[in-house]
Amino acid sequence: MGGVSSVPGRGRKPKPQEAKRAAGNPGRRPLNTNVPEFADVVDIDVPEYLSTMEYADMMWRSVIPELLKNKVLKITDMHNVEMFCMAYHNLRVAQKEVVQKGPTLETAQGSTIKNPALTAVNEASKQMASFGAMLGLDPSSRGRLGGGGNKPKTNKFAQVLNM
Repeated sequence: MGGVSSVPGRGRKPKPQEAKRAAGNPGRRPLNTNVPEFADVVDIDVPEYLSTMEYADMMWRSVIPELLKNKVLKITDMHNVEMFCMAYHNLRVAQKEVVQKGPTLETAQGSTIKNPALTAVNEASKQMASFGAMLGLDPSSRGRLGGGGNKPKTNKFAQVLNM
């Protein structure tokens, strides 16, 4: 029963149509013209419930202006921004606890256990990486979002051959 697996979700994620278009469609394959277009976000305040979370509020005020400046934020991305900011808040709160109480705790019975806040730090870090990548907030995902805008317009090899 050999053969190629057709399990969805395997392999590299497809590049978004916008990124292909921005790069000049280097693969020259037909672009999907039925991709939904969602509204751009041009300005948005911190949601009230996030403003009560010190670190989430701080991260929102740091990230949103950058996303708006680069015109990459769509209305359908807002849940990713919220989750990214909440994960950052959880990371900072849990890390404070680890600093205050240490990486291990002593139980009432006298045994030593791992501080549960370390698990919260780990989970929040993974969430930040995941949601941040969806928003283009790390170098690798930024490159995938931007397309091929930084590629040279001329082929240096072709120039050498034409000498």
